[in-house]
Amino acid sequence: MQTTDKPRTYRVKSFGCQMNVYDGERMAEMLAEDGLSPAPEGEDADLVVLNTCHIREKAAEKVYSDIGRLKREDGSSPLIAVAGCVAQAEGEEIMARAPSVRMVVGPQAYHRLPAMVRDAADGRRSTDTDMPAETKFDALPARRKSGPTAFLTVQEGCDKFCTYCVVPYTRGAEASRPFADLVAEAERLVAGGAREITLLGQNVNAWTGEDAKGRGVGLEGLVAALAEMPDLARIRYTTSHPNDMTDALIAAHGEIAKLMPYLHLPVQSGSDRVLGAMNRSHTVDSYLALLDRFRAARPDIALSGDFIVGFPGETEAEFGETLKLVDAVGYAQAFSFKYSPRPGTPAATMDGQVPRQVMDERLQRLQAAINRDQLAFNQASTGRTCEVLVERRGKLPGQWLGKSPWLQSVFFEGEAAIGDIVTVELAEAGPNSLRGRLLERALV
Repeated sequence: MQTTDKPRTYRVKSFGCQMNVYDGERMAEMLAEDGLSPAPEGEDADLVVLNTCHIREKAAEKVYSDIGRLKREDGSSPLIAVAGCVAQAEGEEIMARAPSVRMVVGPQAYHRLPAMVRDAADGRRSTDTDMPAETKFDALPARRKSGPTAFLTVQEGCDKFCTYCVVPYTRGAEASRPFADLVAEAERLVAGGAREITLLGQNVNAWTGEDAKGRGVGLEGLVAALAEMPDLARIRYTTSHPNDMTDALIAAHGEIAKLMPYLHLPVQSGSDRVLGAMNRSHTVDSYLALLDRFRAARPDIALSGDFIVGFPGETEAEFGETLKLVDAVGYAQAFSFKYSPRPGTPAATMDGQVPRQVMDERLQRLQAAINRDQLAFNQASTGRTCEVLVERRGKLPGQWLGKSPWLQSVFFEGEAAIGDIVTVELAEAGPNSLRGRLLERALV
């Protein structure tokens, strides 16, 4: 049996959504708990974890490219683990095609990664893509350090079965983490330096639980509990589904000052026929009505969304309806993608697959409209005075970068430190950021 030295250093590379970022952070914490150290910048790691995303087309092929790039000049490779959704969907094939991969672990089993690393050091290859009944979170180490912003996964999985999406197959059924566990993890994040926490879930507003008094609550109850933490200044959540939006959560945007005035609510298309084919279970009118209710609760709310262009059967007129929806909403920002057929999903075998060049042209038009509205939102923000959470240094001496309450990137010069919340006047708008003028530095 082939053996190798126990790895001393690691590097985790995460791709895709914020939940993958969270999972990558937790895997790094486990490896550190097991005695490994992060590899210094610019140096090879003994162990590399590729934490993969399966949403886009050719995701698996990208994994093989990444694996190939890890080969060293002398022909050797580090210990390689493939984690995440590609691992879940195509684990056995990865092990067959890539002998340098020693471990494949799915997103519901990564708490077993340290034991798999020890097995790999003894020369054994292993695959774990189980979706066990027990929660992986019970096996993860306690959070210790964080930056000024932190992610907190509160809900995983999806029961919606949109016809284009692999998430129900790679992440499993919807499951909510217990209220007490989430409050405890948030407290540790805040103690470690977090000023802002973003609650994560495939359908984050599907989260439910029992609060400290045994009362059934939705996401608004969790937000309210976290808002009571004195040193936590900001709360956000993503990603929501229109069908899981409740009156109480909408009201919370007007009632809880720490809940930031920003909402990411994917719609995917402006055509009711396409939405039906996607199994989205909402209409354009019901979506717009939801946005109206949020604006009534919090008039300054910034809106964000997701769009897919070129879904099978989408006509030019139906794409035009998407452009009309964008015009009607005026998104502060939005994300848009070409449809990618994912193996095993109903949409992959639908008639009317849209040619690539048609999708390319539609995406360009859609992104032009989104960019237009994002710039308009930023321009409308000039002259506002707001609080900015400082996240990192800028490229220039004395420059700092942070986020406004509306999730805009803001840069400014002056006396500040990472983790400060400073008062800034938004002075000049660009398409992707704003220049601010520092008015007051926070004392804490």
